[in-house]
Amino acid sequence: MSRSTGPNGPATTPRSMLVTGGARGIGAAIVDAAAAAGYRVAALDVVPLDHAARPPAHDGPVPGTVEVFTCSVADEAAVEAVLDDFGTPDVVVNNAGIVRFGPLLDQCLDDMRTVLDVNLLGTFVVARAAARRWVASGAPGAIVNVTSMNGVVAGPNAGAYGASKAAVALLTSQMALEWGAHGIRVNAVAPGLVDAGMSAPIYADAATRHARESKVPLGRLGTAADIAAVVLFLASDAAAYVTGQNLVVDGGVTGSLIAHLPRPAAVDSVGHRE
Repeated sequence: MSRSTGPNGPATTPRSMLVTGGARGIGAAIVDAAAAAGYRVAALDVVPLDHAARPPAHDGPVPGTVEVFTCSVADEAAVEAVLDDFGTPDVVVNNAGIVRFGPLLDQCLDDMRTVLDVNLLGTFVVARAAARRWVASGAPGAIVNVTSMNGVVAGPNAGAYGASKAAVALLTSQMALEWGAHGIRVNAVAPGLVDAGMSAPIYADAATRHARESKVPLGRLGTAADIAAVVLFLASDAAAYVTGQNLVVDGGVTGSLIAHLPRPAAVDSVGHRE
């Protein structure tokens, strides 16, 4: 990690990043954006990824490099092997996640455990592995965990997904609290209605897409690039005094419930009195 001196003392500029779930969707956009910003990137996923064969999500050449690793984030030994091979990254992005849809009454324990293993324990395994190395070396570090609007408000038939993401949001706060003294910042990004990754099949239906877009105050679905931009901000020195936050990136949809409830026009007149 290179260092520069600013008006408030030494500042750091990260040069390497590990992205879990980097093969598809939001993870792939984060990998591309990081490489475009000059990071040396480790893209980790259970799905084999030929990054060179996939066109980048941005225009122009990619100045950074991407190294591909295939393993499960819930496999401690495999994660440690990746860090041994790639080296200790300056930034970790815990994006890997899965969902097992279905009503809670029909959910089996295996599906619940699998989601928690990947989404919650996998985030912990990767974050702790990097944090231990940063603490041992005395180097600072930054972690960005990807949560979800479903960890803020419940969604129907999402099984353990929402609970796992809510747990990651609190785990983010716990990590920030315990590791801050070591110069480690930990934040989270909670995507809203994003047309990418696991949500892409939902928006393949035109009627569903239009209905959902109409409920977003900003008038559109989010993109993987929208989320990647916020991740890179939180990883950067521009967010040097930001830690322990779960930043909801949803176009305003989670805060718009009351706007969708019926309301008589008569009560909205200026100076209305009973």
